[in-house]
Amino acid sequence: MPRFSKIAFVASETKEAERAHKRLVKLYGDVSPGKADVIVALGGDGLMLQTMHRHLHSRIPIYGMNRGSVGFLLNDYKENGLKERLQKAEVSTIHPLRMTAHDKDGVTHEALAINEVSLFRQIYQAAKLRIAVDGKVRMDELICDGVLVSTPAGSTAYNLSAHGPILPIDAPLLALTPISPFRPRRWRGALLPNNAQVTIEVLEPDKRPVSAVADATEFRDVVRVEVREESGIDIFMMFDPGHTLAERILSEQFGY
Repeated sequence: MPRFSKIAFVASETKEAERAHKRLVKLYGDVSPGKADVIVALGGDGLMLQTMHRHLHSRIPIYGMNRGSVGFLLNDYKENGLKERLQKAEVSTIHPLRMTAHDKDGVTHEALAINEVSLFRQIYQAAKLRIAVDGKVRMDELICDGVLVSTPAGSTAYNLSAHGPILPIDAPLLALTPISPFRPRRWRGALLPNNAQVTIEVLEPDKRPVSAVADATEFRDVVRVEVREESGIDIFMMFDPGHTLAERILSEQFGY
């Protein structure tokens, strides 16, 4: 099966993942990610996200096997028949978000997010935010703990915990979801086309400081944040037939 003859294994630092890594390397060999046909990640969802971030521009497909806890982004762990599983796997293509954050000192920061871009209040004071979509102000003032913009891939993560909608993986949408909104109290967010640009302005940034986070990359004391999908970056995730990301997201909507 020449398509996936060269495998690069990566693993988290847990004992379970490290033991799996040693066994699989002994069975299938190991190459560096730059020479691989596929990357196999052994760990939890956190390792899967880290692996995707490290190889954002490589266009190498990533197949995860769960050696962590939840494993929503991962396949079941099995040692035998790995190359056959890779050959049969289905591929989901996802695109990250690009966050451009401007801080109070006039410095501009950029980061990519596979799950979501979030803004959070930094202190006990609630944040005051103004939200515009494609240059048009849609909400003059949102008083809240924060707000997030989620991809379909990230819609079952923090977005769901914040009572945002679950998005099918192939939906051309982004979820804009408030975090503990105070005013307007009944606003529960919006669904936006995936080509929209969301601009969030921080009102009263000195009194009510706000941080911006793209997955695990944080910038503090921001005054304005722009978020858009980076459609030019393709991330290829591999799943066993019948257990694709699309199927998992659909099942999540019915409580599984």
